[in-house]
Amino acid sequence: MESWIRMVREHIDTLDSLLARYVAGTLPTPARVLVEAHLELRPRNLIRVRNLEAMAGLELMETEPAALSDRDGMLAAILASSAPERAAAAEVSAPESRVFPKALYDFVGFDAADVPWRTKMPGFKEYDLGEIEGCHVNLFWLKAGRTVPAHTHEGSELSLVLDGAFSDARGHYGRGDISVADDSVDHRPMVDLGRPCIGFAVMDAPLKLTGSFRQLIGDIIG
Repeated sequence: MESWIRMVREHIDTLDSLLARYVAGTLPTPARVLVEAHLELRPRNLIRVRNLEAMAGLELMETEPAALSDRDGMLAAILASSAPERAAAAEVSAPESRVFPKALYDFVGFDAADVPWRTKMPGFKEYDLGEIEGCHVNLFWLKAGRTVPAHTHEGSELSLVLDGAFSDARGHYGRGDISVADDSVDHRPMVDLGRPCIGFAVMDAPLKLTGSFRQLIGDIIG
């Protein structure tokens, strides 16, 4: 729980701030997997990650060195360690026939065709992975043209589009895009026509429904 709370306290409200926390290694596992899946689908953003890593390296070089109590032991441990898994996972693509990127497939253990969906309301299905490291994690399926009831967020929510697309007042999100939302966002996402939208969501607090009662009932009925 502590790692996610720290991430929220530092206010992640943009993709760049999310990638910065990824580079810093402060994301909880579900959020890290979400970012790695995004980088598989949007490999051009690996350049942004490399730039952030370079900036972090320059900042480290300018930091005053501290004396080490066990220099030789620490060096031996570093040389014996393996390369970080996140770097490799971000650069390995899943087979073209697979909907889920490799990072997500490895995390959940199956692809989109095998998700054990449960219907939450008309046109909206979910697979709830439960609480993981203080995050509520789920996969969602929304039918084409479906409108999600208007809501805001009591905390932070990261949503990665895996198939299809949706729009809200902030923009359009297609395969590989991440929607970053917090308590400053009040939106009513609408799925594009012609194709369902499948996504992976990681949040640290429940949603809070907004909008009129009449609109809410209409959106729930679908």
